[in-house]
Amino acid sequence: MNLINFLSILVLGFFLGMRHATDPDHVVAITTIVSRYRSVSYAALIGILWGLGHTVTILAVGGGIILFGWVIPVRIGLSMEFSVALMLILLGILNLTGILQTLSERFIPGQGKVHSHSHRHGGSVHTHLHGHDRQAHSPVIGQTPVRASDTLFGSMGTYNMLRPVIVGLVHGLAGSAAVALLVLATIRNPKWAVAYLVLFGVGTMVGMMLITMAMSLPFAHTAKSFPHMNR
Repeated sequence: MNLINFLSILVLGFFLGMRHATDPDHVVAITTIVSRYRSVSYAALIGILWGLGHTVTILAVGGGIILFGWVIPVRIGLSMEFSVALMLILLGILNLTGILQTLSERFIPGQGKVHSHSHRHGGSVHTHLHGHDRQAHSPVIGQTPVRASDTLFGSMGTYNMLRPVIVGLVHGLAGSAAVALLVLATIRNPKWAVAYLVLFGVGTMVGMMLITMAMSLPFAHTAKSFPHMNR
């Protein structure tokens, strides 16, 4: 393989990585995180961190297949795909708990005494319940898994940074073998194949960064002008 063909494959890997970032399950998962932020720069960082976690898994699994000849049984491959499905369901449930809380506050009689206030910590917007009687100030009211975790770790930058990385790591479990085997069919040199995976990962990071920046724009606009629509 001459140098021109090699560079062409690397460029192709970069753009295929950007295309890979637009897969629906990736976009759905990252939206559940980006929707909590009102800053384009923070959203871009979230996208990069997701891509970083995804790339680590791709390199670990794909590199093992290329360099050491690992063979992933069908059952394990399906289990990896299933783990991604479970993660998407969990993210959806955590988001729905916040939506149901908002609906109950607005439409259920007696909930009017308790309402929520949003305030900003850096680029993240947190919503806390607030009332005008003694019982409404109880910290137990309306607490969801997301609020509980924010209470414990919301002030820790590492917690907010690790979430997209972990989601990216799990997402990398699905399709890693297919990506590596596709490379092997074209590139016979293991070092060049690994280089392809690296460029594929960089492309994924860039693609997800652009996606999260684009998604954060309507969230940022509605947070200021249409807060009810934003929630």
